[in-house]
Amino acid sequence: MTKYRVKGYKDDKVYEAKIEGEDLASFVVPVAGTLDTFAVGAGRRVIIVKWDGISTTAQVESTLFEVQKNDKRFEGNRFNDGKCDPKGRLFAGTMRYVGDEFEHRWGELYKYEEGGNVELVKTDVGISNGLAWNEKTNKFYYIDTTDFEVKEYDYDMEKGKPANPKVVFNLRRDSPKNHLLPDGMTIDSDGNIYIATFNGHTIYKVNPVTGKILMEIKLPCKQITSAAFGGPNMDILYVTTSARGNEPKPAGTTYKVTGLKAKGLPMTKIQI
Repeated sequence: MTKYRVKGYKDDKVYEAKIEGEDLASFVVPVAGTLDTFAVGAGRRVIIVKWDGISTTAQVESTLFEVQKNDKRFEGNRFNDGKCDPKGRLFAGTMRYVGDEFEHRWGELYKYEEGGNVELVKTDVGISNGLAWNEKTNKFYYIDTTDFEVKEYDYDMEKGKPANPKVVFNLRRDSPKNHLLPDGMTIDSDGNIYIATFNGHTIYKVNPVTGKILMEIKLPCKQITSAAFGGPNMDILYVTTSARGNEPKPAGTTYKVTGLKAKGLPMTKIQI
């Protein structure tokens, strides 16, 4: 059994549930047309889970799809981050979780479209991570943590196809041991991207057009895993952190950052 959490805005409380029968869970994406159904990354499967948002357990209804199931090289892989594009297509990628994540590039990025079609988008991935879209400019942003950078793609919104990658933010430093590890990512309504660093205590707000850092948001935890805008006005940045490797408290805490003078966009639900 594994847990996932949500933040209750009105009562300022974090709720968590165990998904019965599952050992691993990564991303959680609401299903369009429902209030209590979610697509969840679980190992190399994406499962459909029912949860009322309060109960301490959640029920698995079905498996939406499974990847990398016929090759022994992928037995140590799992899904990591996943989000939907503005049309409700799910993009979700895998990573190595057995052994050294940086040793093999056996991760892949997949796309799921309404009706059940699953397409391989990208191979040669180390740790598939943050995703974001700018619908106004038809751009897609993607992070492979082991590349130490954020790439921007031209994005065909009608076909759901990225092309022409280029680096818009480089997190390499003076030596490999000092490189920052980009993790989760979100975007605001002005098109600025927010990049969590797994080993850097920081979320960077970056203008992807110029590559300039507009703000450094410092947190008391080293391992910053992701960020998302929420609240009734979409102006609160919720930040998740990790306690991996026995990081001391308050590692593993969820934070909210206010006063940023920026607004995010509502999360797109998956169309199944």
